[in-house]
Formats: sequence, structure tokens, C-alpha cells
Amino acid sequence: MNVLKPHVSLNVTNIDASVAFYEKVFGVQATKRRPGYAKFDLLAPSLNLSMVEAPRSGVNASHFGIQVASTDDVVLATERFKQSGLRTATEENTACCYAVQDKVWVEDPDGNMWEVFVVKGDSPAMREGEETPCCTPMAGAAADPGLVQVGAKRGCC
Repeated sequence: MNVLKPHVSLNVTNIDASVAFYEKVFGVQATKRRPGYAKFDLLAPSLNLSMVEAPRSGVNASHFGIQVASTDDVVLATERFKQSGLRTATEENTACCYAVQDKVWVEDPDGNMWEVFVVKGDSPAMREGEETPCCTPMAGAAADPGLVQVGAKRGCC
């Protein structure tokens, strides 16, 4: 099997708001737009992201992420997100999923959390503390005011 890129398909309640959000996140326009449908076929990061407009069903995902090579890449993503008017939450040297990571989080119009992260090394702990959920922006993370879902979701990789 020759895997080309990850694919994520999201149900979204407002296709226009979601396309506007992801154009800011990825810095490019959607590859394909149809009524109630949009697709981003990205080279960097290598990702096939599609969205279908649908009512909320109660089915959701833990989170989505893009792994990058360095903390500098996380910083560049953070700067681009902020310049695009997106609210961010950042974490530095956080233990999550048995790894030490730096990351930045953004939330799309439907509450899906996205992280851009770098793995800096191994950690003996799944997460930093029992009260701190893994793979979600921590309540104590450096967040811009108004990131409404910070720490609200539970679960891990």
C-alpha cells in the first residue's frame, strides 16, 4: 500500500464559515467547492480534507493535528493564525501521549480542535496530571481571550 496523505472528512453546519476558517489555517483557497461541499487537497501539509454541510449529529472527533519538524514551525503557524484573525492556545514543553511537545491550537466554527505540534522527546507520562486532559488545549495554556473550547474536550491520541 502506498499511502499518499491523510484524509479527514468533516460534517460542518456552515460550509462558508468552515471554508473561510480553513483557508486561513492553511493559507490557501479550497481546491473544490460545490453546494454543501468543499475540499482542500494540500501538499504541505500532505492532507486531503473534505467537508460536507450537515446538521449536527452528536458524532464528534477527539481532535485533529498536523505534526511539524520544529518548534520554529509551531511558532510560524501561531503567527500566521494570529495574523489571519484566528484565536489560539499555545503549549510549551507539555507532556501529552507519552511525548514532550510544543503546540498551538485553533478551533473551527463547529468546535473541532486542531493542533500544530512538534514532538521534542519522550515522556514517561500520558499527560501532565490526572486533572489535565491529554490532546486538548490545557486550561492553563497561553490562550487568546475567547477560545471557547479550551480544555472542554476529553480523550487522547
